[in-house]
Amino acid sequence: MQNASIAAFFDFDKTLLATESSRIGIRYLRQLGMISTPYLLKVAVANFFYSVRLISDEALADVLLTVYRGRRLAEFQEGAADFYTIHLKPHLAPLLLERLNWHRHRRHTVVLISGSLRYMLEPVVEDLGIAYLLCSDLEEDRDGRLTGKLNGRLCMGDHKRYLARRLAREKGLDLKNSYAYGDHHSDLPILSLVGFPHAVEPDRPLRRAARKHQWPILSHR
Repeated sequence: MQNASIAAFFDFDKTLLATESSRIGIRYLRQLGMISTPYLLKVAVANFFYSVRLISDEALADVLLTVYRGRRLAEFQEGAADFYTIHLKPHLAPLLLERLNWHRHRRHTVVLISGSLRYMLEPVVEDLGIAYLLCSDLEEDRDGRLTGKLNGRLCMGDHKRYLARRLAREKGLDLKNSYAYGDHHSDLPILSLVGFPHAVEPDRPLRRAARKHQWPILSHR
């Protein structure tokens, strides 16, 4: 169906991208000398606690974001396009790119919806011809320096669903006939919002939900 009122919501990390952008980003910033050894140790500990579900997505994000504290957003924006082209684009999932192009061919409204940061995702949106970006934003203080915190909420879980609903109201999107793609159980709120949800290389809780509801389960290739 060729209809711009039909949306296709794509998560980024481990969905449209076949890996975690934050891990690639940390290696990249370390090469630039912008990351210290204590920060790396702190992130490693936080990732372990997250993997065994002892801390939340928000708590992990709080740790990761400390690298931005005291810096200016322009430092990261300047290299964002090259970072995407060189380090992220090679990891885009072939099957999901096919799905994205399938939606674009049918003139569906493609939306990238991710917990990742805006400066990192803007080159993705521009390169892939994605109509809208819903994501997380960094907070700046009065002097224009980053605080190491988010401006607003982390774009995950129920907040993804809230942002998708708001966009649907503003743009007249038909959610009952729309699509969504996600890999993590935190994507359940937005997957449940649309008529055609897809689980991509899902974690165990999402795989159980997908089987229960008979949602398609996709691989990256």
